[in-house]
Amino acid sequence: MKKNMGIADRIIRVIIAAVVGVLYFTGTISGTLGIVLLVLAVVFVLTSLISFCPLYALFGIKTCPITDKK
Repeated sequence: MKKNMGIADRIIRVIIAAVVGVLYFTGTISGTLGIVLLVLAVVFVLTSLISFCPLYALFGIKTCPITDKK
């Protein structure tokens, strides 16, 4: 898998995941919506750790800087 996420995307996803996690564990969001958002937060963290987003690959989006290898 080639990296397709830049550092800004990764940071934003981790921040969103942290906010959702805090909201879920403090009881602000609960029920089915809370579980769905918590699963989405886990996916955000995992994609941030590996710097690869399958949806970006599907749509041909690449936000990481281009590196030329010579």
